[in-house]
Amino acid sequence: MTAAPQPLVILDRDGVINRDSVEFIKSPEEFLPLPGSIEAIAALTQAGYRVVVASNQSGLGRGLFSVETLDKIHAKLHAHVTAAGGRVLEIFYCPHKPDEGCRCRKPLPGLFEKIAERFACDLNGVPAIGDSMRDLEAAEAAGAQPILVRTGNGKKTESKLRASDLQNGANIPVYDDLRAAANAIVKAIDRGNIS
Repeated sequence: MTAAPQPLVILDRDGVINRDSVEFIKSPEEFLPLPGSIEAIAALTQAGYRVVVASNQSGLGRGLFSVETLDKIHAKLHAHVTAAGGRVLEIFYCPHKPDEGCRCRKPLPGLFEKIAERFACDLNGVPAIGDSMRDLEAAEAAGAQPILVRTGNGKKTESKLRASDLQNGANIPVYDDLRAAANAIVKAIDRGNIS
């Protein structure tokens, strides 16, 4: 008998794990983890979750940084998480500009579909934590459970939830930050719900 696969959790990057910038995160030096976010990823890992990241990175398409620089930024993320006792299994990103019409740029669900294919799993009910409406919309389109954090663009997004086109916008779980969201997920693992 084979063991059931570990549960999955999908995180947005900028504004959830690290400080966001309207000028983009263009270097490892600009990658500054938000308080408690690295420990939150470690807590999810230690609770048996597979943690992956799904992030729009149009700075690549705009020529603001190279793939090599993005790899260095992500190496810094991995190093922080590993040092805290956690693990990010994989980072999925969309390099395209908003006007390129690709399917992988959130709010479309392409990144989520790649995650489902990569891990051979159904994303139904999988926690997907973001700070922007596009994160929540992509999660919902993929059948995942959208969760909002108030960091990054989260407070602005929260004010728009009730008026949004999201099917269950008023009932989307909202937490102050990734640490609070992770704590709720870890506590709920035995109850089978995260709301």
